[in-house]
Amino acid sequence: MSFTEVMAELPTLSVAERQILIRRALDLDETSLSPADEDEVERRLAAHRADPASALSLEEMTARLRARFNV
Repeated sequence: MSFTEVMAELPTLSVAERQILIRRALDLDETSLSPADEDEVERRLAAHRADPASALSLEEMTARLRARFNV
């Protein structure tokens, strides 16, 4: 199927089908984390598990960012 044919077919898809298509396209574009990045993610996750109270709520983080950037 050509790109033009795909584009012509898009309006006939349901919302759910388009969402699946978008997710699939994004999956193809994702790159893997480097070993150093994977280690950092694991380190941060372990730190959170060790002290879950250190996490901020979304509301608190939003308030801090708005205050910092005067939004």
